[in-house]
Parts: sequence; structure tokens; C-alpha cells
Amino acid sequence: VQNGFEAIDAVSRLPYDLILMDCQMPECDGYEATRRIRQIEGQRRHLIVALTANAMAGDRERCLAAGMDDYLSKPLRIEQLMEKIEAVVAA
Repeated sequence: VQNGFEAIDAVSRLPYDLILMDCQMPECDGYEATRRIRQIEGQRRHLIVALTANAMAGDRERCLAAGMDDYLSKPLRIEQLMEKIEAVVAA
């Protein structure tokens, strides 16, 4: 999707097994999009993993505080992504 509003809309229409949420999107950033997704979720809670270039102290905590389940920083290593996907498959 192009922005956080499109992410919210997409999740309201279809369930996703894993959402890689870009924290720095235009119009509605990933933090706000995650908060709004959490508000509209029904019985099924989406797994939301932050994907961000922010790798400073406190960035992971900010993502978790917004309601994200986990955090990956850029540049993304394929091994890290595979671990997240395997966790979803195993659940």
C-alpha cells in the first residue's frame, strides 16, 4: 500500500497472516495505522511487524507501544524475515 490509510482499508477488507508495517508512510504513518487497525480488529488479531530504518535506542519500544508485535530494522536481512514468517506458520 502507499500510505497508512490504505493499510487500514486493506486490513478492514481482508485478513492477513503477517503485516510488515512501514513506520514512515505518508498521510498516516505506521504507528497511527497500527493503532487504528487494533481498534477495528475483531476476533482475529493480526500479526504486525514494524519495518523501519529507525534503529536508534527506543525505536523498538515505540513500535511495541503503538501495538505492533515485533520489529525489524532496515536494511532487512532475509534470515530475520524468514524467522517472522516461520513463527506465523508455526502458530
